[in-house]
Amino acid sequence: MAFSLRTATRLQPALRIASMRSSRPAMRFMASQTSSKQATAAATASPTMSDAIEQPFFPDEPTGPMVRTAIPGPESKKAIAHLDQVFDTRSLNMMANYQNSFGNYLADLDGNVLLDVYAQIASIPVGYSNPSLLLAATSPDMASALINRPALGNFPQHDWAEILETGMLKVAPPGMNQVFTAQSGSDANELAYKAAFMWKRMQERGGDADFTAEEIASSMNNQTPGAPNMSILSFKTGFHGRLFGSLSTTRSKPIHKLDIPAFDWPQATFPMLKYPLEQHAEENAREEQRCLEEVESLLTGYHNKPAAVVVEPIQSEGGDNHATPAFFKGLREVTRKHNVLLIVDEVQTGVGATGKFWAHEHWNLQDPPDMVTFSKKAQTAGYYFGNPELKPNKPYRQFNTWM
Repeated sequence: MAFSLRTATRLQPALRIASMRSSRPAMRFMASQTSSKQATAAATASPTMSDAIEQPFFPDEPTGPMVRTAIPGPESKKAIAHLDQVFDTRSLNMMANYQNSFGNYLADLDGNVLLDVYAQIASIPVGYSNPSLLLAATSPDMASALINRPALGNFPQHDWAEILETGMLKVAPPGMNQVFTAQSGSDANELAYKAAFMWKRMQERGGDADFTAEEIASSMNNQTPGAPNMSILSFKTGFHGRLFGSLSTTRSKPIHKLDIPAFDWPQATFPMLKYPLEQHAEENAREEQRCLEEVESLLTGYHNKPAAVVVEPIQSEGGDNHATPAFFKGLREVTRKHNVLLIVDEVQTGVGATGKFWAHEHWNLQDPPDMVTFSKKAQTAGYYFGNPELKPNKPYRQFNTWM
């Protein structure tokens, strides 16, 4: 998706012109190419924005939802029954018809059109059938990336640096100028954890020292010193993914964790603020201070020493839990005091969801986080960093086929 982001950026001037009234037929044609065999349900469900005074951002986007049948309707029920033969459908919310979905409206197989406030679990930031992305998807760059699917660690495309600079790094958080790419939010967090562990061990060795024979041999048996007893500190009710490392830092719902072995890693209490905030300022300040003291106690006393603390700016999956900038500033201070990295998980909150591109920008930190992980709305994944020491001291230590 990094290729599509760059292509969409290059095409923005043309697309702004294309979005004007004089170019609406061409835009509508692009958006409807994927649904040539049937009429656009979203357009027929209710009057389109073209009938309103304001010009629509998306061609064919309706002005409101329309419910024609029960959900799921008869056609959706058939599709669900078919899918259930080959796929687990128990977590399904509805069967979507993406060819007939436009802008903020999600259509199903029965002609129902719903205003989508779920946004594919916060992962589709610019609406359905977005004309800019449809155009980018037909570009030679995107076709080449999809067909050739480079193993980026070994065979990156010749202009990969330009792609990163004009895409992901163009929106890098303050104080960060490097990125390590990944496949998902869970993957991004796991890679950040690995970077933290490697950084900590390199510090303990006194720099870029070679591994000992004992470290090499013991690592293959999952034993110390090659597999050291370190940890990542996370917060109660936090969510950081479902892979083994990220799941060990996830504390939001038991159903995520039951029957799955986990690392012996610590968890601290996330502040539980009282509302309205202005009426409970003193109580909330005491609560945040109590949580910071708990963090410090775990950093100094937990039997598996933390190499990093991971925190969400807003605990989304865990219940929409917030803390004040003062808490996060204090967290940065205590991690710096004890030489522990601070990882900010912006998988859910990043890319404009809070009024700034990155939610942690609201904290006004003078000392930025060590790593910021991202995915979902970014349409790609990875972690940003600025400290060159967070780059592994040897190749292949952070690596996978598609990076």
